[in-house]
Amino acid sequence: MTDADLDRSYTALCQSLGRVGPEQAELFLSMLCLSLMSRYARAEDVLPLIETVQAQCAAEVTKRA
Repeated sequence: MTDADLDRSYTALCQSLGRVGPEQAELFLSMLCLSLMSRYARAEDVLPLIETVQAQCAAEVTKRA
């Protein structure tokens, strides 16, 4: 994915989150993640991504504390 594609995709994601609103954001992101994960052939391709994001979230919590 090019930088322009990534920017376009991120912008569309932000706009969609704004349209669904905070009360539906968690459901929206869950459905999007499941849809994107289904495009991978193996769990071994997805599991490291989940671990990385989890670690990044934990680091953010630690930074705020």
